[in-house]
Amino acid sequence: MGQVLHNCATTTHAVRKAIQRSKATVSALAELHGINQKTVRKWRARKNVEDMPMGPKGARSTVLSPEEEAACVAFRKHTLLPLDDCLYALQESLPHLTRSSLHRLYQRHGISRLPDLKGEAEPKRKFKSYPIGYFHIDIAEVRTEEGKLHMFVAIDRTSKFTFVELHERATRPTACQFLRNLIEAVPHQIHTILTDNGIQFCHPPRYRNGPTARYVGHLFDRICTANGIEHRLTKPNHPWTNGQVERMNRPLKEATTKRYHYQNHAQLREHLQTFIDAYNFAKRLKTLRGLTPFEYVMKCWTDEPKRFYENPSHHFPGLNI
Repeated sequence: MGQVLHNCATTTHAVRKAIQRSKATVSALAELHGINQKTVRKWRARKNVEDMPMGPKGARSTVLSPEEEAACVAFRKHTLLPLDDCLYALQESLPHLTRSSLHRLYQRHGISRLPDLKGEAEPKRKFKSYPIGYFHIDIAEVRTEEGKLHMFVAIDRTSKFTFVELHERATRPTACQFLRNLIEAVPHQIHTILTDNGIQFCHPPRYRNGPTARYVGHLFDRICTANGIEHRLTKPNHPWTNGQVERMNRPLKEATTKRYHYQNHAQLREHLQTFIDAYNFAKRLKTLRGLTPFEYVMKCWTDEPKRFYENPSHHFPGLNI
């Protein structure tokens, strides 16, 4: 079997054995083999002729201290969160932490893969990718002590930027005014809107072939056509087709009406707007590779400025503007 030597080795196994067996002085052996005296002393002190492994004896992070490593490992084991969620949470207290260093840390401790709690998972199907400007719109009900409100929600399929308004009535004029406000609120072209089959957005199926639908059209559709927007409808009785906004309704309710009691509509409006600002300008999303919705909009403006009417940083309100 061939010898495996260090790249900078100046001796072979035979020379090392000869050094270990010889009774000559260190200087004589160094002169005989043409090597440094330190090399002779090193091999005389060893009992074998194999190169020792290089690098640190124990694997450890070059970025984190032992205490920080222990905190990262304990956080992962306690929360069982994915890698990116752990990274975003830990970076608040460890700003020098990187994704690669955290991944290597979890690999060393054998926790790089989370346990499968639901058995064999089905393969995930990816959404079809669209340029920025594809909005999902839906209506949800919320309540305060004063009564019921209708929450109009719009979320961009690509950037996840969310626009919300509360109205006392869910009528066609209200939905159309919400659409006008949405068009005015975003600094880029909206090319597609997806809604359900509610009367606020379209004619009922039994009237879609009637003269009013054919010659006059729905007011919501007329606004879309005037602004160059394609209006798409979900399949009837298939709310999951509009799952982007359906999924967004849940955290909006959990952060407001399901957690707090509001004496009047004004309190709910103020709290809801605060949550939306925090989501759009501070919430880092895994699907956006750690960017906030606002940061992703700015990235799209840098990559595709032709889709924008103006610089988004001069258009959106927010704490970091």
